[in-house]
Amino acid sequence: MSQLQHKVETTFATIPKKESLWLDAWKRLRRRKLAMLGGGIVLFFIILAVLAPVLTPYPYDGAELSQRFIKPMEEGHWLGTDDLGRDLFTRIVYGAQISLRVGFLAVVGSIIVGTYLGLVAGYYGKWIDMIISRVFDIMLAFPSILLAIAIVTILGRSLTNALIAIAIINVPTYGRLVRSKVLSLKEEEFIMAAKAIGMKNWRIIYHHLLPNSMTPIIVQGTLGIATAIIETAALGFLGLGAVPPTPEWGTMLADSKDYIQLAPWTVIFPGLSIMLVVLGFNLLGDGLRDALDPKMKQ
Repeated sequence: MSQLQHKVETTFATIPKKESLWLDAWKRLRRRKLAMLGGGIVLFFIILAVLAPVLTPYPYDGAELSQRFIKPMEEGHWLGTDDLGRDLFTRIVYGAQISLRVGFLAVVGSIIVGTYLGLVAGYYGKWIDMIISRVFDIMLAFPSILLAIAIVTILGRSLTNALIAIAIINVPTYGRLVRSKVLSLKEEEFIMAAKAIGMKNWRIIYHHLLPNSMTPIIVQGTLGIATAIIETAALGFLGLGAVPPTPEWGTMLADSKDYIQLAPWTVIFPGLSIMLVVLGFNLLGDGLRDALDPKMKQ
């Protein structure tokens, strides 16, 4: 009996332990240098945003006309000053708070609404699916920035309304993504077995379909933050976003465009900030897509 028990224990000991999906994905993600570079860029801007009050001694709205257009690295201003004498580094650091917050909240709102509509449309089908899908088609028929402009025009100019507009225009992206995933999942055997034992629809949706749809949502959400940041900057540049003196990067570009020859740094640094943070999220999103894709697993 002891020999049999020893043999069984030895057999099970030789079986490799299966790693969790997320740990396995993290190991694959770490091997992608561009993804880690993107994550480093994103982390850098997050640290800037969190430590904004301690990184600079200047207030972001403190105008000092005697300090107008000071060049970078002169008189204690690392990135120079703008047309009102405000420290540009301070405004960019505080602008990181705004851009990251708006991008994250807009994407979370889009994911919540879009995922719910996609689950309902994909699972129930028939006329419910037809109505939701046609609404998505109508929204996608408009260029996203034009639809955002229309929404902000109706609601009024403010950063909050810009956030709402960006969240609304991105709902169809997540809704159609989840719907397509649910359409393939609901024909799987484990869903049919859940129906056969009498499990309620809402339990099937939230305990089986939703968890198995999270991977594409996470990837698209990471990429969506970059898109939301660009759209926020675009609305700010058009005068439909943050109200001055709020240090939003798009608004900073709009305020400085007339001084591009006199003080090019007032345009270069906000534009460079937008480019870097969007690049970081795109690189990270591409890496997550590959890491979480079972087909990429060796």
